[in-house]
This record gives sequence, structure tokens and C-alpha cells, in this order.
Amino acid sequence: MQRRAIAHPTVIILVLVLQFIPLVLFPPESFSPTTQEWWLPVLLAVLVLWADFQLIVRRSDQMWPWYLMSFSQGFNIISRIMMLWPHATVTVNKVDTLNAPYIALTFLSMALSAFLLWYQELPDVRLGLVRE
Repeated sequence: MQRRAIAHPTVIILVLVLQFIPLVLFPPESFSPTTQEWWLPVLLAVLVLWADFQLIVRRSDQMWPWYLMSFSQGFNIISRIMMLWPHATVTVNKVDTLNAPYIALTFLSMALSAFLLWYQELPDVRLGLVRE
């Protein structure tokens, strides 16, 4: 019963659309044009948008859109790990303090991306859009 629920076409489409959240889950200051942090989440979101278009609108039965989404979510995890150390502390009044919001958003984003990687690899999910 539960396996059928997560593989229902409506649930699959909802998850595919909501997968943008872990890609762009950053503090607002990360999207400032003066930083170099904004372009990677935007690029990964564009890749996911392209894959979503292929799967949801064009009803593609090919595997490359699934691979593109998996690449985007996996690269999100890798990039978050690489950016965690330099952003773990922030200087306030010449004192380094723990940047708890950034760390929390990083781990939340990585957990959501890991869930999406697991979810998208389920055969019932991949076949769920084809069978509709």
C-alpha cells in the first residue's frame, strides 16, 4: 500500500517540482551578486527544471532526465560539504562565532537531497510517470 502511494503520478510530480527546495536553500546573503555562491544553485535548479520539463510535460521515457536530477542533487551534497567549513563561522564584532543558521540549512539541504536521490532511484517511481 505505501509503495503504491509514493509511486502515484501526482505524488511523483509534486516531489519533482519540490526538489528545487534543497538546491536553493541558502541564507539570503548567499544570493548577493557580490558573492560567487549564487551561480551554482541557480545552475543546478536550471538543470532540474530542464529534467522536470522532459518528464512532466514531454512525458519522456528516457533515463537521462532522471540522471540529470540525480547529478544535480548529488552535486548539491558535494558542494554543501565543500562550502561548510568556510561558512561554519562568521565574524561579529571581531569575534568568530558559530554560523548556526548556515550549518542548519546545509544539513537540511543535504538530507533533502539524499532523500530525493533515494526516492528517484525507486523503480516504481520511475515507472509511475510512464504508466500514467
